Amino acid sequence: RFCLPLVPASLPAMAPGEEIIPALQESWGDFWLFRFFVNAAGYASIVVPGFLLIQYFKRRNYLETGRGICFPVIKSCVFGSEVKSVHQDDGSLPLRAEPTESSTARQVFKLLFCAAGLQASYLTWGVLQERVMTRTYGATETDPGEKFKDSQFLVFMNRILAFTVAGLYCALTKQPRHGAPMYKYSFASLSNILSSWCQYEALKYISFPTQVLAKASKVIPVMMMGKLVSRKSYEYWEYLTAALISVGVSMFLLSSAPNRTVSTVTTFSGIVLLAGYIIFDSFTSNWQDALFTYKMSPVQMMFGVNVFSCLFTVGSLLEQGALLESLRFMARHSEFTAHAVLLSVCSACGQLFIFYTINQFGAAVFTIIMTLRQAFAILLSCLIYGHTVTVVGGLGIAVVFVALFLRVYARSRMKKRSKKLPPGETPVQKV
Repeated sequence: RFCLPLVPASLPAMAPGEEIIPALQESWGDFWLFRFFVNAAGYASIVVPGFLLIQYFKRRNYLETGRGICFPVIKSCVFGSEVKSVHQDDGSLPLRAEPTESSTARQVFKLLFCAAGLQASYLTWGVLQERVMTRTYGATETDPGEKFKDSQFLVFMNRILAFTVAGLYCALTKQPRHGAPMYKYSFASLSNILSSWCQYEALKYISFPTQVLAKASKVIPVMMMGKLVSRKSYEYWEYLTAALISVGVSMFLLSSAPNRTVSTVTTFSGIVLLAGYIIFDSFTSNWQDALFTYKMSPVQMMFGVNVFSCLFTVGSLLEQGALLESLRFMARHSEFTAHAVLLSVCSACGQLFIFYTINQFGAAVFTIIMTLRQAFAILLSCLIYGHTVTVVGGLGIAVVFVALFLRVYARSRMKKRSKKLPPGETPVQKV
């Protein structure tokens, strides 16, 4: 009781009284962990009521007792319309198109089209991503400008355009009959939102080349979890390439430019955010693999995930009052508007190119194209934004990408060998 009056009395000695609370709010608002929990609370305000409704309909046995105009919607969202497929050979996944009647020139043209589309989409996306998150807008000789800080709004922009593109594609083309309960997309959607948010936020603390290399080294924690949790066994070349990736990333991270001034705390925040990105992204891919046991196309998956992504992000933005603030930022800076829209267009088009490339040429060709894209992305980032890479760091980048290409080559050889195995023999589990 005696100490409390001393607190406001001491505040003017530290700073002007009316500016302290806004300053504190700004510092808390800029702290990534605080923003993460605020966003998570916004998602929980939608997830928890939805979970309770789903449990209510299941316990009530709504499939037998439900009636009325809402019955088809509730059935589709909670129960689905088909039984899950057990085998992958029944058409649950679209088979890769075999070029039996296509000429060699046509196939080469398709390959060049896919490679050019993927490179253009994701290289532009990477350059714009770094521009939006690390540079200011509206800078003049007297005004330093302002940075855009809300990564969740960028995620919302990306998802709403992807939702629109996937919806139009599904409406204009023939798709398999949808049977998965709609609510199951929400799990992949939530992890996808969080992984994208971590990816954007990480650029505030680490360089874009570091982020790209961290993504390339995702295979290491995947192998460790497979070994410890699932008791999987791996070939010798998988351990060798994982070790090479680890050495290359370590060489890049430990090499320092002479003018480097990044603090340990900043670097630690970036590493934690990248770890969050890898964890959430790994969950997304595994959950989507489980959902593909239903009969659906990749574009239907894209549509279902993005429906919930739009719902979660717009709900959280409205609850925080951040949607209007972001729109005001767009109104103040037309350059940011162009960048955000183009960023979303590249993200949506890139997803369609991914589906088409895998369908036409398989996962191995797609992996090679995307590995080259990562190398080009690092080069572009260094040229445009002036990132300094030492000789040791450059060697580390080279080691990482040599290891990635070795993985692709060895995996393709193993797949060819596994096709020649006699009945009853199975190849070693691979990542």
